[in-house]
Amino acid sequence: MEKVNRLKEFDVVFNVLHGTFGEDGSLQAILDFLGVRYTGSGMMASLICFDKLLTYKFLNGVVDIPEFVEVKEHLDTSPIGYPCVVKPRREGSSIGVFICEDDEEFRHALKEDLPLYGSVIVQRYIKGREMTVSIIERENGFEVLPILELRPKRRKFYDYVAKYTKGETEFILPAPLSKEEEEMVKNAALKAFVEAGCRGFGRVDGIFKDKFYFLEINTVPGLTELSDLPASAQAAGISFEELIEIILKSAFLKGEKTDGFHRETHTTRITGGPAHTAG
Repeated sequence: MEKVNRLKEFDVVFNVLHGTFGEDGSLQAILDFLGVRYTGSGMMASLICFDKLLTYKFLNGVVDIPEFVEVKEHLDTSPIGYPCVVKPRREGSSIGVFICEDDEEFRHALKEDLPLYGSVIVQRYIKGREMTVSIIERENGFEVLPILELRPKRRKFYDYVAKYTKGETEFILPAPLSKEEEEMVKNAALKAFVEAGCRGFGRVDGIFKDKFYFLEINTVPGLTELSDLPASAQAAGISFEELIEIILKSAFLKGEKTDGFHRETHTTRITGGPAHTAG
């Protein structure tokens, strides 16, 4: 309790805690109770976005989401056919994610995940281009940064190894899309971000195949040298130091965030950038 009370001494908390407690609304609820400002989304938006099933149900009909179903018990075959994706409801960094091509792989995925998580999401696998859209908040509204396309070199998808091992993923910035495709992807990502009540900064992940299929919102995205948001910011001409300052200042743009939802109109700037390849 002493450590919690010490938080009252700070003007603002810069939250970079991933996963349980830092990203699921728990820390946000404590800071709201204490009346301390913090970076990122509020308690309710954090709670919803950390739970993929809640996110899908909340945004169903708002954006395109691949077919999904919750599974709580061992099954012999996928309820939505193959290929499919098995993933935990509440987890990050692609931990516990399996792409299954047949019954054997599906049963193995459930055997691995159900004892750990209790329930999983089984989702239609969309074979397309993995893309992530970073969003930051400034005084004049939300700014959508250049779209990043992720091309893992030796993995089936952008999994834990591809995310955190240097050289395992090719980063394409901005993603090679037509002007109409780029606008469609950015608008879909922003729509999901705003509808979920997110604030400050975040990242929307999805698959592009003729249209943008929404997968998840990261309310506390990584800020390392290998992370996606800093790479997109750099492509927009924003240095890492400037990015940190923008995120910090965003905590002072709003009033209390106890409900996590803000429906006021925001102006939005769609940011482009010179095409280049890194990674």
